[in-house]
Amino acid sequence: MPKIQLPQQEHRKFIRLNSVFPVQFRFLELDREDFLSEWLQGFTSNVSGGGICLAINNLDAALAGKLKSKAARLSLLIEMPITERAIPAVAQIAWVYEVAENPNKYLVGLNYEKIDLTHSQRIIRYARMKKIFFPVVIGVIFILGLILTLNARSSVKLTHTNRILVEQLIQLTRESVSAKQKIKAIAEEKEALRSRIQALRFRFQAIAEEKAKTKARSKRIAELNAQVEALIQKKISLEEALNSLQGKEAGVAEKISRIDKAKGALEKENLKQMYCWLVTHQNPSTGLVMSFEGDEDIKNWAFTYDQSLAAQAYILFKDFERAKKVLDFFQKKAKRQFGMFLNAYYFNDGEPAEYTIHSGPNIWLGIAAAQYTRACGDRAYLCLAEDIAQNIISLQNRDPEGGIRGGPSFTWYSTEHNLDAYAFLDMLYVLTAQEQYAKARDGVLNWIVKHTYDLGDIPIKRGKGDSTIATDTYAWSIAAIGPQKLEEINMDPERIMEFAEQSSGVEVSYTRPDAQTVKIRGFDFAPQRNLARGGIVSSEWTAQMVIAFKVMADFYAQKGLKDKADSYALKAEEYLAGLSNMIISSPSPSGQGESCLPYATAECVDTGHGWFTPKGKSTGSVAGTACTLFAYYNYNPLKLQDKDGQKE
Repeated sequence: MPKIQLPQQEHRKFIRLNSVFPVQFRFLELDREDFLSEWLQGFTSNVSGGGICLAINNLDAALAGKLKSKAARLSLLIEMPITERAIPAVAQIAWVYEVAENPNKYLVGLNYEKIDLTHSQRIIRYARMKKIFFPVVIGVIFILGLILTLNARSSVKLTHTNRILVEQLIQLTRESVSAKQKIKAIAEEKEALRSRIQALRFRFQAIAEEKAKTKARSKRIAELNAQVEALIQKKISLEEALNSLQGKEAGVAEKISRIDKAKGALEKENLKQMYCWLVTHQNPSTGLVMSFEGDEDIKNWAFTYDQSLAAQAYILFKDFERAKKVLDFFQKKAKRQFGMFLNAYYFNDGEPAEYTIHSGPNIWLGIAAAQYTRACGDRAYLCLAEDIAQNIISLQNRDPEGGIRGGPSFTWYSTEHNLDAYAFLDMLYVLTAQEQYAKARDGVLNWIVKHTYDLGDIPIKRGKGDSTIATDTYAWSIAAIGPQKLEEINMDPERIMEFAEQSSGVEVSYTRPDAQTVKIRGFDFAPQRNLARGGIVSSEWTAQMVIAFKVMADFYAQKGLKDKADSYALKAEEYLAGLSNMIISSPSPSGQGESCLPYATAECVDTGHGWFTPKGKSTGSVAGTACTLFAYYNYNPLKLQDKDGQKE
């Protein structure tokens, strides 16, 4: 449409809008409510307090005559974006302007005769808002662009700083491991020297005894004296070597002390960054935490099991509001089937991502609710935990031997699920003192003893009738049931740990995202000899084993067996060093380079238990990251913690 300039005296009365909007109109008699036409279509882009300027095209001659002679009124339906319904009005024709460039087109000035005052004021407000809208938008865009630029610079700087923290920790961890290996080698060499010096002492003693028996054979005595002189020189040489080693040991020990002091500060900062990574990956709307940030196939998924771990990490850091957001989703919003929660939901909107229902994730969610209840004394989610427990007990009641199936639609039984259930039901018994939970707990333990614990070659089976080795069943047996109870049921906790280490302990070369290759000692999902892929280290299951080693260390320390306690504590420290080597910088923009752990040292490989590790060499894992935090802070998720973080 050509740009129309109104006569100057009329132009001053109107506010020009940035866009036209439609107006339906029909002609009315001047003095009656009789209609002179059907509804016709016009447009306006100019409004005033008392009326509008209406553009009309292709009007027939009779109606055009009435328009120009002002021999009628107009009934209007004004279609404004500010209202759902058209605004009705009646207006008188004030003036008519024929557009010379476009025959049979008219601009008509209308004065309202009838219109709701509120609607009239709303039209003017809208017109004024539209008048300033464009410059305001440009200004806002400029300000937002400036803020985004500053944030981007800050984010780049923060990402760089966080990545340096990770790199420094890896370097110090490598130096610490190397220095401790030197100390170990020196200790072995010292022991060998001491053994040789001790052998010399025995030789001196033998020569002295022979000299005492020798009477007058001067030749033999001379030979023995020569041997003594040679032994003395050898002893002096060995003692000098021993002193030299002790000096080296002192120097290396001082270096270790210096490294470990710096490493401790870096570990603390990286642990803080790992927690921040869990925080940044929580959706503020749904409360869910993204399970894997780097795998394109499942990057928007929030696995229910992982939500339990994230919630417990928040609880560990006293961030109860974040834990509540996770639990709120499941208590108020999450869709269920058979009364139970699904294995996974979409992180962004909370809709189901996987319709499979397993007992284990439901039990873990109940554990998170129980830990929250104990940690802060808020019983708002105890009903959620008890609701989950009732569903689990219902499954248990279907089995005459008291076991818990893999889920409502499955017939297989998992040792890990039943270990989780034992811990969960024990927690509820402590929190509520209800005997039904103690009874169900004891029933689960009886089933575990009967079907999965064995005094033969394989101490723990993966499930009923399934002798496959699963590393987590060894770690969680220690963490859930505890060494004391295991001994009471004739299971040897030390043998359990030894078997897990011998069968599933691995050392692998891990190529980090920065292309550095490091050696990592940790635990595989299953014995590597049974899998063609070779060994891989699971960050989650290694952290579980660290928790188990610490449980064993605490157990023997309480019994006064210092050597055993120290041995298990040292193993925990060694495997924690391996986990430190696995820490990577978050590759996602939201992660800002914060520390996290991948699920395993290799992507997209068979775990041996029916699923594959995620895709992506830099795919951060909630399970791996949260469990590593638990391992560092000696938090056992399968035992209730009190408000001071001590275990029940």
